[in-house]
Amino acid sequence: MDSSSSKSEIEFECLPMFRVLKGGVVERIAGTETVPPSDVPQNGVVSKDVVISSETGVSARLYLPTAASPDRNLPLLLYIHGGGFCIESPFSPLYHPHLVSLVSTANVVAVSVHYRLCPENPIPIPYDDTWMAFLWAAAHSSGQGPEPWLNHHADFGRVFFAGDSAGANIAHNMAMRAGSTTQLSDVTISGIVLVHPYFGKNEPDRLWDYLCPSEVHNPLFYLAADTNLSNLGCGKVLIFVGGKDFLKNRGLWYYETLKKSGWGGAVEIVESEGEEHVFHLFNPDCEKAGDLIQKFASFMNLD
Repeated sequence: MDSSSSKSEIEFECLPMFRVLKGGVVERIAGTETVPPSDVPQNGVVSKDVVISSETGVSARLYLPTAASPDRNLPLLLYIHGGGFCIESPFSPLYHPHLVSLVSTANVVAVSVHYRLCPENPIPIPYDDTWMAFLWAAAHSSGQGPEPWLNHHADFGRVFFAGDSAGANIAHNMAMRAGSTTQLSDVTISGIVLVHPYFGKNEPDRLWDYLCPSEVHNPLFYLAADTNLSNLGCGKVLIFVGGKDFLKNRGLWYYETLKKSGWGGAVEIVESEGEEHVFHLFNPDCEKAGDLIQKFASFMNLD
């Protein structure tokens, strides 16, 4: 670390992701690299970037199987990346190939959301940005939206929210919003997929409590504080946990909490034995990453 980032000047750090210096300067240590979209098929998938709001900078990377035809609409996946709300993007060399693999295997259309990052943009901005992206996508349900890929290829009767880590938290909360809104008469949220989800239990969480300081447990993060969990706006939930993931017990706790909530849907949990947090992003060619992709894909294609 250079002298401008000396220990005495650090307000907060969460290694190996980022640190905040006194004065508010954010230094991101990871998750800043990007790769471009491709109109040349990658594993049978093309991609492109779209701006959703020029005012806020909210955007997305879209993915479409090259075999898609207008006479057969495909499930729509809204994917939310992880990174502790503070790093990464849909354009990163971790997430871009992951979405290509998912879209190719599952034969779905995907919208990978680029939300504004904390801590410069405080909670709940990442949630609000993702909801904005979802409403933008949902506006294509009439076939009259600005994006042809969604107008011609997306089945708005089979929509899925999914994400990993902090993105899984946001995905859950998008389904909670969907369960309490009247804006979605032409859209059905079929299910959500939560990969290694980041939620709070009853004890303090250092990162969340820095990003969202409050004496009250926020139900966005602390599920026990959410009295409306039974209103989760989808019919099924798939949860992945890693056997050696430091968040494993939180995923298990989410599973048990949802089952006891009175929600009427089906919930399933899958453990990747011996695997660390988001192992499938860092080692996508391993056998268990392939198993995760296959299970994820089949979940979106089963009624």
